[in-house]
Parts: sequence; C-alpha cells; structure tokens
Amino acid sequence: MKITIFGLSITSSWGNGHATTFRALCNALHNRGHRIVFFERNVEWYQNNRDLPHPPYCDTRIFESWQEILPSVRAELKDSDVAVVGSYFPDGIAALDEVLDSNVPVKAFYDIDTPITVAALREQGKTDYLLKRHLPELDIYFSFTGGPTLQELMVKFGTPLAVPLYCSFDPHKYRELPPNPEFVCDLSYMGTYAADRQPKIEELLCVPARKLPQRKFIVAGPQYPDAVEWPANVERIIHLNPRHHAEFYCSSRLTLNVTRRDMVMAGYSPSVRLFEAAACAASIVSDNWPGLDTFLVPGKEILLPVGSDDVERYITGYDDAELKKIGRAAQQRVLAAHTSAVRAHEFEQIVEATMKRDKETNVTA
Repeated sequence: MKITIFGLSITSSWGNGHATTFRALCNALHNRGHRIVFFERNVEWYQNNRDLPHPPYCDTRIFESWQEILPSVRAELKDSDVAVVGSYFPDGIAALDEVLDSNVPVKAFYDIDTPITVAALREQGKTDYLLKRHLPELDIYFSFTGGPTLQELMVKFGTPLAVPLYCSFDPHKYRELPPNPEFVCDLSYMGTYAADRQPKIEELLCVPARKLPQRKFIVAGPQYPDAVEWPANVERIIHLNPRHHAEFYCSSRLTLNVTRRDMVMAGYSPSVRLFEAAACAASIVSDNWPGLDTFLVPGKEILLPVGSDDVERYITGYDDAELKKIGRAAQQRVLAAHTSAVRAHEFEQIVEATMKRDKETNVTA
C-alpha cells in the first residue's frame, strides 16, 4: 500500500513521544513492503533539534506552510491507499479537511494523545488539530488509548470505528545490552517535563534520593524549569539521543515510569517509554492506572509502589537477580505483543478489514 501520513514529527524526538512512535511504525510498515510519505511542518524547535533528519524508511516532506505544500499533498493523496492524520499535527484541521474530501480509500486519524483529545472534545467540541465534525467522516480512529474511551468515541462522537493502535518498539534498537558506566545508577527516569508528572517524580524519585544519599539517580529529558530543586545525588541529562535509550535502560537497577494525569484518568494508555524499557529487560517502577495490569503483571513484570517508602524498599531490599527476573519477564511479555512488527500487522489487518467492508457495502448498494 501507499500510506500518506501527516504527523507532528518523525525527524526530531526532542520534547515529544510522537517521533519514536512514528519511526517504529513506519519502519515496520516499510519492511512489510509498503511505501510511506510523511508530511512534517518545519517547526523551529524540531528544526533545531533533529536527531533523524532523513528517515530511510519513508519519503519525508518538510514544509514551511500548508498553502505552499498543498499541491504536493493533493498529488500524493491521489494514489494513496491510506491517509493518516496524527494528533497535534500543526495543520491538522486543514489536513483532515483535505483527506476527507479526497478519494483515498481509507481515511484515518492516529491519536497519540487520546485522553487529551477526548477531554477537549467533551468540553469545547474541538481541538487545534481535530474538530467534532471530522469524527463521523473517518473510516478509522486509531487510538493510543484502549478501554472505555473507544466506546465513547463511537457512541458519543459518532466515530464509525475506534480501535487501539498502541505505541510499539523496534526490538533491534530496544534490547538487552551490557550496562554503560556513564548511565549506571540505582533508579533512572526518562521523559520530557510535564507539570502534572512532576509531583510523582518528586515522590517516587526525589524523596528516595534524599533518603539514600549514597545511591545514584538519573533524570533524562528536556524542558525542566530551573526552579526544580534536584537532590545532589540526582544527575541531570538534558536530552538523550534515542540511539542511547537502550543503554540507558540497561544500566539502571530500576527505571521509573510516570504517567500524565489525563492518561491516568482514561486508563489503558501505555506510554512508548513503558514498552521500550520493558524491551530492554529493565525493572520498571511505575505509577498505577486502570488497565495497566492488562499490559504487565504487577509484582511479576512490573513494580507498583504506593509511595516513596516502597521505592526505597525496592532499591535497598531487592537484589540484582530479583530485579533482573522482573525485567526479563516484562521483556518476554512485550516481545510477544508490542513490537513494531506486531503493530504494523495490526494496522494492516484493520485497514484491510475496512477496505473489505467498504467494498461489500458498495456492491450491496
């Protein structure tokens, strides 16, 4: 198939989780014989921080303005089998209007921020990248969130088909590696700053760090305010290139996963970092949310602390063999269900079923 995608970014992973998600999916789809065209607006932040300027598995079109790229968009849509507009695409509304007005057989929206999108649709009937009126016209609403939210999208908002297309990882890039001395520590966290995540980072990382001054902790990620007071034994890494992510996870005795409030409230919203860390056999300490136990088994494949005392107990009370057993159990789980190849196959199955349904409908009509 020819698949045309309009996404926030595939060239820069700085300050967003979209890039690694698109990279994994597009690479896997390319490996399965599909051709991908990816449109990305030349936003200054990503322009200045491109860690993959020329993805080898898709034809990337960087553009300055929608009007400038519109002729190219229309030309690509003419022979596309599938068109996908992603959440937070800067010209999302215009792109959706163009896609829905085209003759592309399968028209889809890929929401990497479903709880945030749905909350805005409930309150305002729109977002900056999707309007309520678009939903009934879509063929497929691919969602990062499963569970009850999918039913709400179909029943309340009239989306014909809402299905989960969770994030995934490339097992060639995210795998168990020898520890890198630069990243060796007792507990690590990787993620962009978010105000609603910071209290949990304080509780589950900073408080244990203060109680255990001889232990080492690392926080990697951009955009943290200068006002954040880190304990002396917390090392900061402003940005970690994705090529070092696996080494990072493999070098921590424990790694922390913290989820944004909207994702917690919706449930069934695993982050890409959760699967990537598990793929590296990292022993994950995570906040809890509805549906988490459908992805990883608490106590066996992931550790779910109630507070800082539990994290301190994991660090001081569990030996390396116990932690590695938990990490490898998680690794086996995600290798079976959450690789990019699995996700690309799921994408294909849903698209093919939609094409078949539409063909049968047209014959009946």
